[in-house]
Amino acid sequence: MQIAYPFHLDASGRVALTSEDDHIRDLIEQVLFTVPGERVNRPTFGSGLLQLVFAPASGELAAATEFLVQGALQQWLAEVIQVEGVNVAVEEDRLEVTVQYIVRRTQTRAQARFERQGLA
Repeated sequence: MQIAYPFHLDASGRVALTSEDDHIRDLIEQVLFTVPGERVNRPTFGSGLLQLVFAPASGELAAATEFLVQGALQQWLAEVIQVEGVNVAVEEDRLEVTVQYIVRRTQTRAQARFERQGLA
């Protein structure tokens, strides 16, 4: 068991815990939605994804965004997962990111989908 993200207390007043699979999903979410420079002791941590969604939409930007996200995941989580693919979609004020990966410890394939509303 791992500490849940975001950090909170459970119904008994103890630190909330989560499963290994959910912990990995939480780690991916942290990399995706942390802006580089946001963490004082790790200024390069994050993907810069949220900064790119405001650029004019194009096929080239979509490909560059997917490449950037995949690179950030590989940089920060290479010991935990092997990224197989990333898909980023932006519609008006909604961002959707799908990550396909293999959990290195168990060699199982998994997929995680993340969504953010209200970007505009």
